[in-house]
Amino acid sequence: MNRIFGTSATKKPKPTLQDAINATDVRIASIEVNVKKLDGELLRYKEQMSKLRNGPGKRAIEQRALRVLRQKKMYEGQLAQLTQQTFNMESAAIATENLRNTMATVEAMKVANKEMKKQYGKIDIDKIENMHYDMEDLLEQANEIQESLGRSYDVPDELDEADLEAELDALQFEEEEEGTSYLMDLNKVPDFVDGPLVEESEPSHREAIKTTE
Repeated sequence: MNRIFGTSATKKPKPTLQDAINATDVRIASIEVNVKKLDGELLRYKEQMSKLRNGPGKRAIEQRALRVLRQKKMYEGQLAQLTQQTFNMESAAIATENLRNTMATVEAMKVANKEMKKQYGKIDIDKIENMHYDMEDLLEQANEIQESLGRSYDVPDELDEADLEAELDALQFEEEEEGTSYLMDLNKVPDFVDGPLVEESEPSHREAIKTTE
């Protein structure tokens, strides 16, 4: 049968919702052109009737105007139907797009949920808690070590200011005695000298004159 009647090589794709919307928009545009044309005819008939008196001629123009008005009403009815169809199809297209986005979001959430379960399954909460406690113990030990290293040795906790001042005065007195004994040692005659030292007096002014003469 296929050899006799033949078959199409490729099947035509089914029209999409957007294709239907585009086709309806084209029909709406065509009907709007017809409505504008009929509006022009009605305006012309109205001007003609305003210039004529009652009679056969005026009645004939009125009949033509009524016929044009019926066509206009028919087109306006079709235009309203097509406009409503376009609105419904656009609403359906928006709902379809929203549903597609929702499904994509759900799929992404499923993948993320699966990955999170996989990753969190590798984490042991008890180990984390134990590690936290170990860190606290280590920090406490470090603080104890620092306090131990910073401890002072052989220093009384409380020192009396009066005792410190008395000790300072004693040190000053010892320095004064050491200075006095040093001067006395300088004036002392060495052991290898038998007699007392005689200080040489400076020659008088007269003796100096004689010597120069």
